[in-house]
Amino acid sequence: MGAAARNRRPDAPGALAAFARFVLCGGGVGLGSSFTVAALAAWMPWALANALVTVASTLLATELHARFTFGAGRRATWRQHAQSAGSAAAGYAVTCVAMLVLHQLDSGPGALLIQAVYLSASALTGVARFAVLRLVVFARTRSQGAPAPVRPVAVPLPAAGAATAVGPSDLCRIA
Repeated sequence: MGAAARNRRPDAPGALAAFARFVLCGGGVGLGSSFTVAALAAWMPWALANALVTVASTLLATELHARFTFGAGRRATWRQHAQSAGSAAAGYAVTCVAMLVLHQLDSGPGALLIQAVYLSASALTGVARFAVLRLVVFARTRSQGAPAPVRPVAVPLPAAGAATAVGPSDLCRIA
């Protein structure tokens, strides 16, 4: 058993369950964000709409991930929000670059193509974001504190020059 598995609380979901929850929560927020960005972009520059939606959706998703996705069952801390914001900033940059490239390749893309590119870029960053959130932001080993001290165990030694056979029951008693 690895150190990460030993340090994880028993109620923390495994990687597959956490990823399924991440897709449900993060994907749901992302899908809603996609439509919200499209609606806001009708009234303001797209980059500004994307920035506003990224901030709001990151706050919401971080809370959902803290409470549900990674099994913490409590509100996200300020440290978790700050770290999550860093990964969201990278996601914002990727979606902006994807949209910039799209508009360089097609001067008048339709709404369906815009949504497909935005959601594809979001999905790509989502996989990387899952890894960052699971391994860094919501890692169990940080909240566990320092490891328990190792207690010394007295091991009886045979007298000098005495040949003593040690059996399995002796080893278990010693350990």
